[in-house]
Amino acid sequence: MSKKTYFITGGGTGGHIYPAIAVADALLQKEDTKNIYYIGNPNNMEKNIVKDKNYTFLPVSSSGMPRKLSFGFIKWTFLMFLGWLKCCFYILKYKPDAVFGTGGYVSAPVLFAAISMRVPFVMHDCDANPGLVTRKLAPYAKSVSVAFEVAKEKLKNNNIFVNGNPIRKDFSLLGKDEARKRLNLSSDKLTICIMGGSQGAKTINDATVVILKDLVEELDLQVIFQTGKKNYDSVIQQLKDIYPEYSKNSNIIVKPYFDDMITILKAADIAISRSGSLSISELCACAVATIFVPYPYAAADHQRKNAKYMLEKGAGLYIEDSELSPESLKNSILSLVNDKIDLVNMQNSALDLAIYDGADRIVNQITKVFD
Repeated sequence: MSKKTYFITGGGTGGHIYPAIAVADALLQKEDTKNIYYIGNPNNMEKNIVKDKNYTFLPVSSSGMPRKLSFGFIKWTFLMFLGWLKCCFYILKYKPDAVFGTGGYVSAPVLFAAISMRVPFVMHDCDANPGLVTRKLAPYAKSVSVAFEVAKEKLKNNNIFVNGNPIRKDFSLLGKDEARKRLNLSSDKLTICIMGGSQGAKTINDATVVILKDLVEELDLQVIFQTGKKNYDSVIQQLKDIYPEYSKNSNIIVKPYFDDMITILKAADIAISRSGSLSISELCACAVATIFVPYPYAAADHQRKNAKYMLEKGAGLYIEDSELSPESLKNSILSLVNDKIDLVNMQNSALDLAIYDGADRIVNQITKVFD
């Protein structure tokens, strides 16, 4: 059996890194895998995530492309050229049989080097509106994987597959009752998860603290509230001022961050969330009806486009960040709490979009380059 060596690349944000990691982990399980090397920016979060893995991290410096012709653009071009040279050296030294990239500026010099050195590569894009690197390099890829059907329209390649985003296998194993039991929550109460990502979202937090008492006392909901690490202290202070009894209410869980998001999302019926692609994939896998509040400054406005796609599919509601207020948030929650049929339909629509075996599908796609 001929054993294979792979280069994996993608970085800058979790949406690029975690799918790449999931695929690298899946490739590592294959008997015919010899080595895996992860190429990323040493100053980005991918280095810390990869350090505990059973593959080698290879550094390459990169940055986002300036949108205007300037000295910064000239400097970026020079750095990209140096990155390309370094990646060509990596290819000569480690001789990968294939390259897998998840987009983002970090993957650009790696994929350009693969084109130059005639190494086959496969790409995955996690957003409804594919990023710049994916759009420009897709025509040269052996095949392309996308998370959303609608993304196919934006790419030029004859081999595009809708695989969803790679998610952890436990999403398909844990049940709602067990998840709530782990959290000491009632199995028969509607449960809402409010989160703005690991860093939190101030607009979501500010609206939530005002209506938290109404959610648990007036609407009789169980609330799981992830504030984000940097916002936790200010949220707690606000809650002490607005609803000082919150800490005595067993229907409320407030934490800066949850390491085990599988249990949190599985316990929820409704969620308030940003609309990063990985979050959407995990919410769909848990059949959660979600009120999306897109981060307004996301690259290429991808969060807003992701949220609108979910709205079109009947798998979520949508509030602009600039329009989020305690009143608008409470009204959106009420619309789901008061209409159980609409709630169930939205949950089922989300579940219809769930793909649990994304990593395995992508690995099969990568190995087909050898056929």
